[in-house]
Amino acid sequence: MFTKKDLASETFSQQQKRTLKILRVLSKSFPKARIALNYKNNIQLLVAVILSAQCTDKKVNEITEPIFKKYKTAADFAAIPQKKLEKMIHSTGFYRAKAKNILAATKTIRDTFSGSVPKTMREILTLKGVARKTANVVLGNAYGVVEGIAVDTHVWRNSRRFGLTNKDDPVRIEEDLMKLLPRKEWFGATYRIIDHGRAVCTAKDPRCDMCPIAKLCPSAFQFPRFEKRKK
Repeated sequence: MFTKKDLASETFSQQQKRTLKILRVLSKSFPKARIALNYKNNIQLLVAVILSAQCTDKKVNEITEPIFKKYKTAADFAAIPQKKLEKMIHSTGFYRAKAKNILAATKTIRDTFSGSVPKTMREILTLKGVARKTANVVLGNAYGVVEGIAVDTHVWRNSRRFGLTNKDDPVRIEEDLMKLLPRKEWFGATYRIIDHGRAVCTAKDPRCDMCPIAKLCPSAFQFPRFEKRKK
């Protein structure tokens, strides 16, 4: 077992090797890991990712199914009255801010980018409501452009549990992960860690007893449910 004591003395080179071992195991456990959001084009992808903040992908898919049948282009979304859009996306949470961001972003895409989602990190970050996590998801899935690693709640939580970073800020966590992994692994790593976080290493009840990377994780069996078993 890899312990917290081992983590304290681990060199960067050793950490890189352990990180790759973790990814290899996860690639076998989740060989078909991919984005869980449903969409038909890049505009809808952007909208879905904005809506997914602080909301499950399952709920977003439920909400967007009827919306995406009617609204397909940046111009379509930009023309929706804000109050109407707020009502449509209400159950995703933070609906006022999300509606405002979607309308602002799609208007910019319509007016500045000829109706197409920008293809570069620099340009896509000019859109309202788009930070690096959203940008990485959209660029990677829309264009195969990989500029970083999308740090969502699962990647944030599990990267820290795995001992791959001790940072709190998603941007700093992304930087640490990018240093540990070769660029070719960045895109796949996101979705393997996410799937692992949903199925095994959950926020409230991590299943270390069924975790394929428990031997590589300094947090394994360090949670209340396992402390109770020891007693």
